[in-house]
Amino acid sequence: MPDPADGPVHRLSRADARRIALQAQCLDVDRPADVVDAVRRLSLVQLEPTSAVAPSADLVLWSRLGSGYDPDDLVDAVHEQRLVELRNTVRPAEDLRLFTAEMAQWPGTGELAAWQEERRDWVRANNDCRREILQRLRADGPLPQRELPDTCVVPWRSSGWNNNRNLTMMLDLLVMRGEVAVAGREGRDKLWDLASRIYPDDPPVPTPEALRLREERRLGALGIARVRGTASQVDPLGVGGAGEPAVIEGVKGTWRVDPARLGQPFTGRAALLSPLDRLLHDRKRMDELFEFDYVLEMYKPAAQRIWGYYALPILVGDRLVGKLDARTERTEGVLRVNVVHEDEPFTPTVREAVEAEIADLARWLEVEVERPG
Repeated sequence: MPDPADGPVHRLSRADARRIALQAQCLDVDRPADVVDAVRRLSLVQLEPTSAVAPSADLVLWSRLGSGYDPDDLVDAVHEQRLVELRNTVRPAEDLRLFTAEMAQWPGTGELAAWQEERRDWVRANNDCRREILQRLRADGPLPQRELPDTCVVPWRSSGWNNNRNLTMMLDLLVMRGEVAVAGREGRDKLWDLASRIYPDDPPVPTPEALRLREERRLGALGIARVRGTASQVDPLGVGGAGEPAVIEGVKGTWRVDPARLGQPFTGRAALLSPLDRLLHDRKRMDELFEFDYVLEMYKPAAQRIWGYYALPILVGDRLVGKLDARTERTEGVLRVNVVHEDEPFTPTVREAVEAEIADLARWLEVEVERPG
């Protein structure tokens, strides 16, 4: 039950909740001013290299900013340290102060879990390699990973993709320790440097307060969310005690809502979304609020796909209405539109809005739309 100290419980319809979520994610007519403003309002943008249509981060920012968005603006903002890359996300530089105290306490405080002890012990066993990496960066950074030494005496053991990827795992753990950071990119290659040269020189926020502020930032970017959510590698899905309690008609449980979003007028628009868009990260919330059936199918065998390798969810107004199965063929100069999946038959108005977005996507990609047949 909600805590009476939280104040009254806000009673929302599903449409209310959807519109709050969309406004928080800059998916109404109020577009951000530029790349940095967009990332501040979204709190983070996930980086993922798959480029079937365009890299996910670029799709996310195009869907917010429109075809005036230039991917070089994101690269420049990171190089200029107005934005910073942290754990495969881009975040506002000023938000790093909410992570640095936790970095200083790595691998954690109190009784550690077995996996935390294993990571701590692996870094200790390979401390000479750690020192050599820091030394090389101090002298010559920023550098791509291929120019850094791998002198680990104990290899990284994993049953998955990272087995024996010593340098990759060491750099990831040194990021968690607050010792190295991504300084930018050279093509697809990350450039690494000492974190002290990259992160703002802001005093760290003590961990308990930082966690609370991160929950508030998360709710500000989501608009409405549950107290707790399933685990996510990108960012937690729950928002703790941030915001105020709310219930949604037809949806079980108590939610937390950003009170600044309540009662705001909503003017929707059409958008084509990255499969990794933050609006979709919490699949349970997506299903409950939008009643939208979607799975990213690029990891499925072709014969088992329903919507396509990298189908883009289609937003019109406050509803997710279908999926666009398309692929950019750079060498041919085309955006190949295989099929537009309509969850329910589109009205002429919806079809016109979706076709305008497809045309805008091709214009931004500087290719022509091509359809089968």
